[in-house]
Amino acid sequence: MSVPNPPLDSLMIAAQSGDEAAYHVLLKALAVTLRGYFARRLGRDANAEDLVQDTLIAIHERRATYDPQRPFAAWFFAIARYKLIDHLRATRRSPTCAMDEIEDFIGVDEEPSASARLDLERLLDGLSPRSRDIVRTVKIEGQSVAEVSQRSGLSPIAIRVLLHRAVKAMSAKVGNSRS
Repeated sequence: MSVPNPPLDSLMIAAQSGDEAAYHVLLKALAVTLRGYFARRLGRDANAEDLVQDTLIAIHERRATYDPQRPFAAWFFAIARYKLIDHLRATRRSPTCAMDEIEDFIGVDEEPSASARLDLERLLDGLSPRSRDIVRTVKIEGQSVAEVSQRSGLSPIAIRVLLHRAVKAMSAKVGNSRS
C-alpha cells in the first residue's frame, strides 16, 4: 500500500519554504496533471509535451508569487491556461473547449481535482446565495440562461448581469493571487 501524496497546495507551501523533496514531488504531480489537461484540449498535438515543460518552467519562475492564502489550483491552472492560449494563438487553432468557462478551475480528473473543487467552492462561498446559485446552474451544471430565468423569475438580462458580476468577482480573487 502506497502512502498518498500531500495536497498540492501543501507541497507548494513547503517548496516555497525551501523543501526540495516537496518541490520535486510537486513538479512530478503537476507534470502528470498538465499532460492530462493539455491532452484533453489538444488531442494528439505533438506540442503538448512542450506545453507541459513550458508551463512547469513558468511555475518555477513564478513560484514566489503564489500566495498560500489563495487557491493553489486556480493559480496553477491559470498559468496552464495562459500557456495553452499562447500556443493556440501561435498555431492559429481554436480550443476544443470554451477557454473562459469557470470549469477550468476544476480542470482535471486526477488527484488535484479534489483540491480544485475545494478552491472553486471557496470562490463560490464569497458570492451572495443568488449569485452562487446562478454560477452553479449556468456555468457548472450547464443550464441555459433562459431556464434559470424561468425558474428564478428574473429576466434573462438580469441573470446575465448577475452571472457576469459573479464571474468577475471570482476572477478578481484569483487575479489577486497572481499579483
